[in-house]
Amino acid sequence: MTFELLADHPAIDASSLLSPSRRSADLERLATAPDVDLIVIGGGVTGAGVALDAVSRGLSTVLIESRDLAFGTSRWSSKLVHGGLRYLASGAVGIAYESAVERDALICTIAPHLVRPLPQVVPLTSDVTFFDAALTRTGFLAGDALRVAARTPSSVLARSRRISAAEVIAMAPTVKRDGLRGGLLNWDGQLNDDARLVVGIARTAASLGATVLTHARADQVTGSSVDVTDELTGRSFELRAKAVVNATGVWAAQVDSAIALRPSRGTHLVMSQDSFDGLRAGLTVAVPGHFGRYVFALPQPDGRVYVGLTDEEADGEIPDVPRPDESEIDFLLDTVNLALGTPLTRSDVLGTYSGLRPLLDSGAGETSDVSRKHAVLTRGDGLVTVVGGKLTTYRRMAEDAVDAALAASGLSASACRTRTLPLVGAASAEALGRVDAPDRLIAKYGTEAPAVVALGASDPSLAEVVAAGTEITAAEFAFGVHAEGAVTADDVLERRTRLSLTPLVADAARSAAEATVS
Repeated sequence: MTFELLADHPAIDASSLLSPSRRSADLERLATAPDVDLIVIGGGVTGAGVALDAVSRGLSTVLIESRDLAFGTSRWSSKLVHGGLRYLASGAVGIAYESAVERDALICTIAPHLVRPLPQVVPLTSDVTFFDAALTRTGFLAGDALRVAARTPSSVLARSRRISAAEVIAMAPTVKRDGLRGGLLNWDGQLNDDARLVVGIARTAASLGATVLTHARADQVTGSSVDVTDELTGRSFELRAKAVVNATGVWAAQVDSAIALRPSRGTHLVMSQDSFDGLRAGLTVAVPGHFGRYVFALPQPDGRVYVGLTDEEADGEIPDVPRPDESEIDFLLDTVNLALGTPLTRSDVLGTYSGLRPLLDSGAGETSDVSRKHAVLTRGDGLVTVVGGKLTTYRRMAEDAVDAALAASGLSASACRTRTLPLVGAASAEALGRVDAPDRLIAKYGTEAPAVVALGASDPSLAEVVAAGTEITAAEFAFGVHAEGAVTADDVLERRTRLSLTPLVADAARSAAEATVS
C-alpha cells in the first residue's frame, strides 16, 4: 500500500522510486540480460554522480554498491558546500575556482532544497592579531571574487563584511566577550544532509533509466566485466559492459591494486545547540600556527552543532566505520574553546564521527599538504578509477570520469548536462515556499515533502514519532524503504534519517526501523 500511494502521488516521479520490488526486478533482468554500456562501482557521491552523468548522456548504466548509498566518506563530511577559500590560502586557485563554480550549480540549480546559505563568523578576539585579521579579511575578499567569477548572485550568497561585537554575539552567544572587537562575516553553502544528497543523485539517475543496486558486491573487476553477488540472497552473475568506472573512494586500491592512496581522517564532534546557546552562524576559529586552517562549529537543522575537523593520516586497513583518536577530540575542543567564554568539555559531546578522504599519494610530508584535486586514471584494460576531490566537486569528478570511460571504450554519447540538471525534489526558493508541508520536511525532501505527509495521513501509526527526542516519524522510515532504497535498519537509521549521530535516540528507534524493513 505504501509503494502504491507514493507511486500515484503527484509530487513523486514514480520512475525514481528505489523500492524493494524494483531491486528484485532489476536483479532478475540483469541476470538474464547482462550487457550494458557502463558499470560504476561505488555508491558514494562520486559513484552516484557518475551514474547520473552517464545515463543522462544516453548510456545504459548500472551502479553497484556492496553496502548502501553514502555508506562511506560521503556521509561523514562537514555538510559544507564551500567555495574553496582554504585552497586559495595554499595557492591552489584552480581548485578554488572549480569549487566556487560547483557550489553555484548545487545551490542555484541542482539541489537548492538541500543546500542553503550559511553565514560564517570569525570573532576578532584578543587572541587574533591585527595582522591575522587583515589576512583573513583579504581571503574573504578573494572569496567574494570567486563568487562573482562563478556568477553566484549576491542575493544568494552575500558579500563578506566586517561586523560589530554585538552582531558577533547575536550570531554566536557563547563567544568570548573580553577584548572582542567585532568579527568578519562570510557566506558559504551548507547541506542539510550529505547522505540525502547522494540518495537524491542516485534516484535522479534511476528516473532516467539507470539501475541502482545496493547490497550487491562487485568482484573480479576488469575494464569490461564485473562479477555481481546479491548480498541478500547470495545469487551471483557476470555483468558485461563497454566501460567500467571504479568510484569506490578509499577502497579504490582494493579494486585496482595499482592505485596508491594516502587516506586522511577528518573527525567531527556532535553537540547540542544548548551548549552554544543557539548558534546562528558557523563559528570559525583559526588553528594556531597553521595558516589557512580552521576549526568550525556548524549549526545543523536538527538542533545539533558539528565541531570539526581534523586532518590526520589514517594508516593500515580501511575500516567500514572510522573512529577518532582521543587526541582528535581534545584538539577540536581545545581549538574551538579559544573563541568561547565558557569552555566546552567532554560532557558536551553527544557523539563523534570520522570520514576518510581518498587522497592520491603524492609523497607530500603531511596529509594536509596533499592536493585535494581529483584524479582520473585509466588502466591498460580500460578500467577507469576516480579518486581524490571533495563532496562539493563531485559533479565535475563524475563528468571527467565518464569522459575518460568514453575515450577508453570508444563509446559515443551526448554532451554532459548535469550542470543544469535538477535532482528529484529540487525547486527554486519561491517554489519551495509554496510547498504544502512542514519546513522540516521541505528541507529534507523538497517538493516531495507532501508525499511524506500523505503517508502519515494514510495511517495514524506512520504519523507517530519513532522515538523520544526526535521529530522524525514512521512515515519517513517508510519513505526511506519504498522510495530511497533502504534495505536494512541501519540504512534507515544511519543514512536516511541520520538518527545514528545521536546514539541514544537511534537505539530507541531501532525496533521501528527493523519493523519497517521487515
